[in-house]
Amino acid sequence: MKATQVLADGYGRIREVVHEVVDGLSAEELNMRTGPDANSIAWLVWHLTRVQDDHVADASGQEQVWTAQDWAGRFALPLPADSTGYGHTTREAGTVRVDSGELLLGYHDAVHEQSAAFLHGLAAADLERIVDKRWDPPVTLGVRLVSILADDLQHAGQAAFVRGLLGR
Repeated sequence: MKATQVLADGYGRIREVVHEVVDGLSAEELNMRTGPDANSIAWLVWHLTRVQDDHVADASGQEQVWTAQDWAGRFALPLPADSTGYGHTTREAGTVRVDSGELLLGYHDAVHEQSAAFLHGLAAADLERIVDKRWDPPVTLGVRLVSILADDLQHAGQAAFVRGLLGR
């Protein structure tokens, strides 16, 4: 199995967990915060999807799905258009609310489709390309893609945990 196939499989697993978490939940459940500073499922899924969209678009030289397909307009959040949730305050996280799981899944699936197409077009040698010189050592495409994968799976797991709390 090629490294790029492993990455594509990993990104597919993010999508699977997101669907398992969101499917069948009401807007109230998606937006519920289990404590005053806790993140909702809506915020967690939106954030992990925004990070993947932002970082993969940057690495691939493509426009983010968020703007290219007007998901920013569909979500209509009271946040800057380039917000990904990174560094959000509790108040800002609380503004990420959705009317349905279909909105979250629609955006996530559109991002997954763009990410998967990019990953399937990569050769192993592409993973060595430097994508961020601000770090020492500079960040390669392979390291960036693994970083996105790890962060997204952590947030997907957090969302699954919150879903489990809803049933109690």
